[in-house]
Amino acid sequence: MPAPVTIACAPCCWGVDDVKNPHLPDWRKVLDEAAQAGFGGLELGPYGYMPLDADVVAQALERHSLTIVAGTIFDDLASPANRENLLRQTDEICSLIIKLPKPPHHAGQRYDAPFLTVMDWGHDERDYAAGHSDLAPRLDAAAWGEMMATIRAIAARARDRYGVRATIHPHAGGYIEFADELQRLVEDVDAGNAGLCLDTGHCVYAGMDPVATLRHYADRLDYVHFKDIDPAVFATVMNQKIRFFEACAKGVMCPIGRGNIDYAGVRAVLSDIGYAGYITIEQERDPQNRSSILDDLAASRNFLAGTGF
Repeated sequence: MPAPVTIACAPCCWGVDDVKNPHLPDWRKVLDEAAQAGFGGLELGPYGYMPLDADVVAQALERHSLTIVAGTIFDDLASPANRENLLRQTDEICSLIIKLPKPPHHAGQRYDAPFLTVMDWGHDERDYAAGHSDLAPRLDAAAWGEMMATIRAIAARARDRYGVRATIHPHAGGYIEFADELQRLVEDVDAGNAGLCLDTGHCVYAGMDPVATLRHYADRLDYVHFKDIDPAVFATVMNQKIRFFEACAKGVMCPIGRGNIDYAGVRAVLSDIGYAGYITIEQERDPQNRSSILDDLAASRNFLAGTGF
C-alpha cells in the first residue's frame, strides 16, 4: 500500500485544455460533477478557465467540499520573449490558489499542495512529433538554456513570493517530453528550485516505462498524474501525422485499467519509494464528447481502489 494519498481529478477530464475552445463546459459544472464523482480535490485547469476571483472560486469549492491541489502553466516556455507573460501568470495563479481552501497535508508528503505544475506547449514542430523521439527536433544549447532560465524564474517566483512548489511536467508535444530531455531538465534545474510532476500516460506516450521512470526520479517526485492509454488507438495514431490533442479526441486516453499501463507496478513503486500526497486522474478528450465522463471517472476510481490506492 502506498503512503497516504488523495485521488484528485482535472478539468482535462471534461476536455478542458484550450481555453479558446468554444465547446468547454462551464467551470461550475466541472466542480459539480467532480464532487458528484466523489473527488475531494481537482486542479485549477488551464490559465483563464476558472475565474481569478478568489472569493468566487473559494465559495464554489466550499459548497462542494473541494480543494484545488494545483494550478497550471501550460504555455510556451521556450521563447524568451514569453518570459514576462509567464511570470505574470505565475503571480496571478499563485496569488489565487494560496487564498483558496488549503488541501490537507499527508504524513510523509514532501511539499504541501497546492502546486504550480509547469508544462511547455505551443510548438507545431513538436506537436506533430509527439511520441516520436526520433523525429522530434531538439532545442540547441542556447535555446535550451533560455528555457531552463525561464523555468528557474517561474519556480523561484512561486516559491519566494507565495510559498508554492513548482513541479515540472514533461508533456507530449512540448520541448520537454522524452527521456533525454527529462534527464537534462533534472540536471539543469536544482531540486531546491523545482520538483517533478510525472505523468504515467505521458511517460508511455514518450516511449518511457512509467514504473522505471517513477523509481529513477523518486528523489525529485513531488506530484503524480495518472492516465491510461488505449493500445489499439495508440498504435493507429503513431502511424499518422497528428497533433497530440487530435489523438486524444480519437480516444487514445482511456479510463484507468482499460489501457496498457501496469498499475500494479505503479502501486508497488510508489509504495517502495514512500510517495505520499496527491495523485490526479486525467483523461484528455474532445470537450464535445462528455457523455461518458462520470462513468469513465467512476471506472478509473474503482480500478485504482481495487489496485490498492
